[in-house]
Amino acid sequence: MIPYGRQLVDDEDIRAVADVLRSDWLTTGPQVRAFEDALAGFCGARHAVAVSSGTAALHSAMKVLGVGPGDEVIIPAMTFVATANAVLFEGGTPVFSDVDPATLLLDPKAVEGLVTPRTKAVVAVDYAGQPCDYQALSAICRRHGLALVADSCHALGAQSNNRMVGTLADLTAFSFHPVKHITTGEGGMVVTNRDDLVAPLRRFRNHGISTDHRERAEAGTWQYEMLELGYNYRMTDFQCALGISQLRKLPAWLERRRAIARRYATAFESVPEIRLLDTTPGTLHAFHLYVVRLRRERLRSGRAAVFSELRSRGIGVNVHYLPVHLHAYYRTRFGTGPGMFPQAEAAYEEILSLPMHAGLTDAEVDNVIAAVRAVVGELTEH
Repeated sequence: MIPYGRQLVDDEDIRAVADVLRSDWLTTGPQVRAFEDALAGFCGARHAVAVSSGTAALHSAMKVLGVGPGDEVIIPAMTFVATANAVLFEGGTPVFSDVDPATLLLDPKAVEGLVTPRTKAVVAVDYAGQPCDYQALSAICRRHGLALVADSCHALGAQSNNRMVGTLADLTAFSFHPVKHITTGEGGMVVTNRDDLVAPLRRFRNHGISTDHRERAEAGTWQYEMLELGYNYRMTDFQCALGISQLRKLPAWLERRRAIARRYATAFESVPEIRLLDTTPGTLHAFHLYVVRLRRERLRSGRAAVFSELRSRGIGVNVHYLPVHLHAYYRTRFGTGPGMFPQAEAAYEEILSLPMHAGLTDAEVDNVIAAVRAVVGELTEH
């Protein structure tokens, strides 16, 4: 099976982790700040705060922005549930927005129509690795006094108008899950240029306590104080060592992903049963996912049949995502359901994520292309 995504870990990564495991600091040690500084530098941002997952990064963003009961946060319907869940964790209400059918990114026009006096923030999701229209979204947020958060868990290394993702919003969340561009096993990062949010972010990941263990050791004191309610969202030093090692290889891995994407685009742009997602001018895509849309009207069977047949041939396709408002929890709690966000819902019935990771060989890419062409050809309506 050729998986849709997987990690790449080499001997250099293993040595970096082993060195930390032999050291005195396994958590809250020097590797944490080193990884934060390296990631912030890569993005061209002033600050980065390491946390235990991309979900923790999103939750931390909601916390330090002061989202709470009575507040609304606008998010796209087409995203992973963590984007919406982070709002609920702080007692806010996620307000779903439809997406642009050509890109599946948050539609600024739809966002503008959803702003109310209760709106606190907008979370833009860089779906599949393409940055949203941050120029339009930033203008909306400025007009209405809203915070803008980038859920860039798909988009490490992407750019918009020559600006790196990580510098386009008040706060940016990244994920280091094994299928992402770099991995720390599990892990995440909040990146920001706002000096006022850094200390609250660091407290929140450490139970709301004023200092961590290393800071107290350096100060020669045992004293600490819990200033607010926080979580244990810390990332370990050996995870951070892995992240530093992986980050050095990221530019080459991004180029490989983009090369694979170009081969897919060349292979499928002339296949009438397949519709490619648009890439917005001025953006440099990070290609966490390579998503295509099947033209259902041209096929005898739906997406499920294509999915099953491809997997039976060893092509580990996947689907990203069931729109959040269609999940049972959200339907029960908020009364959401089919028909509310037609663009996201129509896309869900057609989308398929093809294998996309830097470890794919040319032969594997050829196998994916051949299998997709064969399956859609066999299922084409004549």
